Amino acid sequence: MASSAHDARIARRAIIAATCGNALEFYDFVTYAYFAIQIGHTFFPSTSSFLSLMGSLATFGAGFAARPIGAWVIGGYADRVGRKKGMFLSMLLMGAGIFALALTPGYATIGIAAPIIAICARLCQGFALGGEVGAATTYMLEAVPPERRGWASSWQNSSQMVAFTVGALVAFMLSLVFDDAQLSAFGWRIALLAGTLILPFALVIRSSLPDFPAHAETPMTEAEALSATPAGFWRIVILGMVIIGTGTTTTYIFLYMATFAQHTLHLPAWVGMAGDLACNGAGMVTAIIGGWLSDKVGRRPAMIWPQLGFVILILPMFAWFLGAPTVAAFVVVNLVLSGLGTMPFSAAFTAVAESLPRGMRARAFALVYTIPVTTMGGSTQPVLAWLIEVTHNPAVLAYYMMAIACTSLVAMLFLPESAPMSIRRGRARGVVPA
Repeated sequence: MASSAHDARIARRAIIAATCGNALEFYDFVTYAYFAIQIGHTFFPSTSSFLSLMGSLATFGAGFAARPIGAWVIGGYADRVGRKKGMFLSMLLMGAGIFALALTPGYATIGIAAPIIAICARLCQGFALGGEVGAATTYMLEAVPPERRGWASSWQNSSQMVAFTVGALVAFMLSLVFDDAQLSAFGWRIALLAGTLILPFALVIRSSLPDFPAHAETPMTEAEALSATPAGFWRIVILGMVIIGTGTTTTYIFLYMATFAQHTLHLPAWVGMAGDLACNGAGMVTAIIGGWLSDKVGRRPAMIWPQLGFVILILPMFAWFLGAPTVAAFVVVNLVLSGLGTMPFSAAFTAVAESLPRGMRARAFALVYTIPVTTMGGSTQPVLAWLIEVTHNPAVLAYYMMAIACTSLVAMLFLPESAPMSIRRGRARGVVPA
């Protein structure tokens, strides 16, 4: 008989509760990115449009800086008192940060208080999101049977693509309805507040979940958890950071493709939008397939083979596209490469999370996730823009993607198998020691 922790209804609610926070995180991210200019005009007015934009981007970056702190604090809280309470706290703080940013009057109304409140709101959001990923991911993994963990975690990966798509559509529709002045005055606020519509639903479903996992029956102090780290712990941490960091970089490269199409290749803006939709659509599907496959064949095969295919196809596909940069070629490149590039990471996230000690899993996974996202995520697109400008060679984007993909593949090769079914089969054949 299944335990209450593995009840099918609870498992479904756990997946929904976890992915709500993830989707809101990425919706907020892409919405802020689309309206960075308008937000800059509101909180950082300047005679220089560049200075205004830089103020907006610096405020955006403040959210990244707070993530590791949230990972440590809220992740540790989730390990000590339960995943459910950590998830609920992170969602409350996330909502508070979004509301504060969206509802704060501009500099013209309240002066210097406006940018100060905006920065504090972004810090609050970043702090919340840093802890969200650890509490939500570990709850979801522990709410489903071990043989379904890959499939469950794949929904977090897929929800990123859903959020990107919804954010792009909201921004596009608002740009059709409002002119530039209206977008700066209130359009961006509508876009941010639209994301908070999911908050009441997420808070209700999170409050209705049971509070487990089983390790709460014998809680550990922080000192005990740190001293009880098993052999191989730091190997998992380092490899996990490399895989998540390279995966984040790959995602940001695909997000840059729309800018690449317009700025470097001088294709129409709608071509970039079409490429984004193809990229997100492929990722939504293959993220689920990758997680499901990892439950059937093991985490390593589900990571390594798609990643190898991704590595092999990058240069030929870009050579074909750059040789004749048509709309169809741009969409196909985004569709194929994004599909293959997204597939391995559902298995990888699962492998890293389930390999960490349960008593410190929420904090450890949150740190493994947030540190590379913070350090590598924000630098990808500026580095790409600089490389293309310096080399005057559009193919440098493909070479950069290739280098990142190879680094990720090497890390995946060294990550040990963690799928329970694969480990049992290996022991039965005498391949894996008991």
